[in-house]
Amino acid sequence: MVYVASDTRYETMKYNRVGRSGLKLPAISLGLWHNFGGINNAENGRNMITRSFDLGITHFDLANNYGPPAGSAEQLFGQVLAQDLKPYRDELVISTKAGYYMWPGPYGEWGSRKNLVSSLDQSLKRMGLDYVDIFYSHRYDPETPLEETMMALDHMVRSGKALYVGISNYPADQTRQAAEILKSLGTPLLIHQPKYSLLERWIEDGLQDVLDEYGTGSIAFCPLAQGVLTNKYLNGIPEDSRAKGPSVFLNENNISPETLRKVRALNQVAAARGQSLAQFALSWVLRNGRVTSALIGASRPSQIEENVAALSQLEFSTEELERIESILRPESADHK
Repeated sequence: MVYVASDTRYETMKYNRVGRSGLKLPAISLGLWHNFGGINNAENGRNMITRSFDLGITHFDLANNYGPPAGSAEQLFGQVLAQDLKPYRDELVISTKAGYYMWPGPYGEWGSRKNLVSSLDQSLKRMGLDYVDIFYSHRYDPETPLEETMMALDHMVRSGKALYVGISNYPADQTRQAAEILKSLGTPLLIHQPKYSLLERWIEDGLQDVLDEYGTGSIAFCPLAQGVLTNKYLNGIPEDSRAKGPSVFLNENNISPETLRKVRALNQVAAARGQSLAQFALSWVLRNGRVTSALIGASRPSQIEENVAALSQLEFSTEELERIESILRPESADHK
């Protein structure tokens, strides 16, 4: 069946400017980190991508090693692009990254010019693209001069392989240095992709100030803490959950009794607002305009629909924010 995008796809989605650039991103973007690999159902992946676009999600975020196996998420996205989304390419913002382990030997990871250039060439082939909209250095490399990494990003833009560049997982100090180098090269740092959620707030301790100073946007990954900030764990850890499985990113040790106590209390605040816990968590990440977009994952289209519905209620009262802070305080501080 030939896919035709919904005529109403732009009617309800909220779009935010990325820092001081001319680019806007949807407030909710779709990440293909999990559930879009070669081990997953390709038709389900296709349905999630096309349903996202019908809901106004124009930004799809990938990385060279997403799968598993590594590279297969880009391959699937390339297939969906060729089959369904090719007429809409100019309505899409497609990003990919390099920096984590991708292939054996000394050039298959980190931040050398050799790795970054080779990796983007491979990603473009897998997706069947001439260029990506955003290319990221996926992590800071302490053994490669930051100038080399940033010059490689600048080269991607000047060679026409990327329209914009970003960084991910960089600490505040290295972000400032990266922004300065890119500014001197004439290719601004468009965006930073950090982990950020109600349960992980490190970016509030300096990074957001750096991003504001340089006019750099941000897109938060894991805004739902890999499912912990959903209804999945409210009654304990289900046997079929990622935390019970072999995942190296989430396991039972990450979900302590104190974390579950906080999540259940947050769920009560969400319910009082008429939101699911997931909607509440996304609204909180986007609450003050300092985060451009929340990057969600999904395993079925209905989750994407639920998440997008969060955008109808982004405002928080002072009382709600104070209640959230009291819940998130360490247990010892809360019970003195």
